Amino acid sequence: MEKRKERIDRGIKARSEDIFALSSWREMLYLAAPRLAPIILFLVLPMFLNPYWQRVMISLAVFAMLAISWDLLAQSGMISLGQALFFGMGAYISGIINHTWGVHPFITIPLAGVLGGVLCTLILLPVLRLRGIYFSMFTLILPLMLVRTIEATRIFGGTEGLSGMSPLPASWLELYLIIAATLLTFFGFRRMMASDYGLILKGICDNDRSVTNAGINIYWYKTQALFFSSAVGAFAGAYMTHVYMFVGMPVFALDYSIMPIASVVVGGVGTFSGAVLGAAILVPLSEILRGIGGLRIVLYGLCLVIFIVAVPEGIFHYIQRKYQQFERWVDIDG
Repeated sequence: MEKRKERIDRGIKARSEDIFALSSWREMLYLAAPRLAPIILFLVLPMFLNPYWQRVMISLAVFAMLAISWDLLAQSGMISLGQALFFGMGAYISGIINHTWGVHPFITIPLAGVLGGVLCTLILLPVLRLRGIYFSMFTLILPLMLVRTIEATRIFGGTEGLSGMSPLPASWLELYLIIAATLLTFFGFRRMMASDYGLILKGICDNDRSVTNAGINIYWYKTQALFFSSAVGAFAGAYMTHVYMFVGMPVFALDYSIMPIASVVVGGVGTFSGAVLGAAILVPLSEILRGIGGLRIVLYGLCLVIFIVAVPEGIFHYIQRKYQQFERWVDIDG
């Protein structure tokens, strides 16, 4: 007799997922563990790391923020290839303000996040009506254009960049501030996308014409999503400016566009948890492979291929399914 595999929700999930009718500590732990685990890990792990890996942890948090911001755009129907534009814009705004007027980093970083978000939104506003590859190509070209403009005109320090930025007061504060910002972005965006506002953004991604026929101005909502995403990316860039006390053309490097996309693809598209998980895998992996020289890119690319081929849905979706469901073989009738 032929058999097929079926997936069934675990009883504890069926009881507690939607109505939160908790009748035991086991059910409370079942719901709370996936939410508390990343918070505890991010807060406790740095205490056991040496200074080098603490710097890697900062990079991990920054790329996680860029991946979350990319995922927000993707869930709103905009596929960006230019997160480096957001990152670089925030880095230069913060660096220029601090270098010129000596403003404290606690002011320049959030200010650069807001101003960078506004400026990037205004730059991309005329192309919001473009769809698919056309919007993606425009976001890819912009950082390259800005790099060549800075190189040719020698503005903002030219190829040498600007140095001597004010550092953050302490190394532990430097680390935990970006971790707090990452967690705030993660839970804030997840809450936003679970609301009616997020439902509209997802509707725009699925079928923008139906949303338009409902009398909703989709371009206004896409503008807001673009601002939220670019502001987060600009904040990350501004933060790294004061971590390295330098800003230059490398902030528009393609790495800041490709790594967030790779993180989301590996972790799982459509869920901010996947973006964070992907960054938590790829960023340390990149550092571990740094010591093998030229073979680093080959092995790194091979790992990416294995992740994508073995778990095409994304690692987070796979883990989530195993956590919430079990599989069994059943007979096929007739």
